[in-house]
Amino acid sequence: MADTFNPAFGENGNQNTNSVCMGLIGIAVCGGKSSRMGRDKSSLIYHQKSQYEHVADLISGFCEKIIISCNQDQLSVLETEYEKMVDLPHYAHIGPIGALLTTFQSFPDHDFLFIGCDYPQLEETDISHFLNAIQEDSVAAAFYNSEQKYEPLLAWYAAKAGSRLSGHFESGDLSLQSFLRNVNAQKFLPEAENVMQSIDTPEDFARITELLKQKNNG
Repeated sequence: MADTFNPAFGENGNQNTNSVCMGLIGIAVCGGKSSRMGRDKSSLIYHQKSQYEHVADLISGFCEKIIISCNQDQLSVLETEYEKMVDLPHYAHIGPIGALLTTFQSFPDHDFLFIGCDYPQLEETDISHFLNAIQEDSVAAAFYNSEQKYEPLLAWYAAKAGSRLSGHFESGDLSLQSFLRNVNAQKFLPEAENVMQSIDTPEDFARITELLKQKNNG
């Protein structure tokens, strides 16, 4: 049995009013080829620092431990004081599911807040509302968009999801989207859907950078 509990709840089932969730590990997910962007999306700067560092800082107030999940090429170039982790060889080069499987194998009996570097409009309040909305019996929970799809990189995975994810992988299915559907993951609808907008092209980057600049100056 996991020695942690749902981050939205205390040990007695009462809603947790503390900022840091006991036993919760935060994963800032950097991997990926960023082919459409033409450069590493995790190193783009929206908030006065590289996005991987911003995401790690953003979730640090909720988690007991923060890890930056990156690929082998990024390992030597990402400058950070946070711990870095590359996918285990068995899970290399298969996308986000490889990062999550590595996480479960490296840190068994923990829950994970799994946040990608693609969402520069995500704010601390969005994460707080998300964690506090998670139901105690959930296997997983994720942001859910207007296209009726989960956002697997804006998600929480319970310790008990690990064995089910391993079975999902062994079946040959590498999609976290289908995994979330298979386990009937809890759906979270944020107050503003733009927090789920992934920035994937240079045009997206220029537009969002200007939007955030106007917002900060306003």
